[in-house]
Amino acid sequence: MLPIFKQYPLLKENLPYISLGTLPTRIIRLTKLEKEIGAKQLYLKQDGETGQIYGGNKIRKLEFLLGDAVKKQARAVLTFGYAGSNHALATSIYSNKLGLASISILLKQPNAQYVRNNLLMGYAQKADLCHYDNEPAAYLPVFIKMLRLRLSSGKFPYIIPAGGSSPLGIIGYVNAAFELKEQIEQGLMPEPDLIFVPLGTMGTAIGLVLGLKAANLKSRVLSVRVAAEKYGNQKKFVLLFYKTASLLSSKDPGFPDVELEPGDVEILHDYFGEGYAIFTQKGMEAVKMAKNIEDVQLEGTYTGKTMAAFIDYVKGSGSHDSTILFWNTYNSRDFSKTINSIDYHNLPKGFHQYF
Repeated sequence: MLPIFKQYPLLKENLPYISLGTLPTRIIRLTKLEKEIGAKQLYLKQDGETGQIYGGNKIRKLEFLLGDAVKKQARAVLTFGYAGSNHALATSIYSNKLGLASISILLKQPNAQYVRNNLLMGYAQKADLCHYDNEPAAYLPVFIKMLRLRLSSGKFPYIIPAGGSSPLGIIGYVNAAFELKEQIEQGLMPEPDLIFVPLGTMGTAIGLVLGLKAANLKSRVLSVRVAAEKYGNQKKFVLLFYKTASLLSSKDPGFPDVELEPGDVEILHDYFGEGYAIFTQKGMEAVKMAKNIEDVQLEGTYTGKTMAAFIDYVKGSGSHDSTILFWNTYNSRDFSKTINSIDYHNLPKGFHQYF
């Protein structure tokens, strides 16, 4: 049972939920990295292992969102992202597992190997992959697609926002904070002073901040912005925080009232670089360091930039005695065998440019 359900049983009764993940995820001490950069207590939470088929931070959110889709007897789910979207891929994988059709509305982005891999894996999961140059170009076609689905199946698709970052999806990371508390109580690590996490659509960071407060943990969350500021900013962070808190209180009145204090929303903007999915030198150096020193696989869009901030902070802040946790949100499951035999020409023509 999820730790948050143990603590607040009315949430279990009143929230849609379906188990998809392999939880709890491991905590690893980064002893070699400690020696390399002169720190005493560095840890990693391996959310790359949240699922057997495919891991990463999206599965915790999808347990609630797809639980809601199943409860509402949806036949298809529709979600959004860029061409290499980990969220869109995770949605297609776990929708397919549940017998739901999935539609991925994907926007143009800089190319990389993971983009090609994710597209091929999405195709393998029978996702309806749709490519558009930008958001305005997608509006009318998506509207028409939804109408056609309504006419053909009798139902509109269940809509999941980009990154799964709705109040319902964010509860997955509120629970993750309670999971961390259990692991601290089990002696797997001391209570962290700081937790580093990527900030894209913000759901992971918001859920952790809210959950840590509700679980009476004092850890600070440092969010490293890796997407455009229009998606990740303080105003939206605060709004989604309180919407999520309100949803939890409405489902279980015993859930604690939580308030954001000055300084609770800490967003580091300096590691974003020139744009979304454009790799930075510092980020790729951090990816290489994590792989060579700790055999931890990261990537350049999200976790590499976050690890760069993590390393810089430890080296430059003077907090070498602090306990710092890196929350790894990148899938660590190998699906190469599934996609090896797929010809990219089977994908819609709009995606051929990535190959």
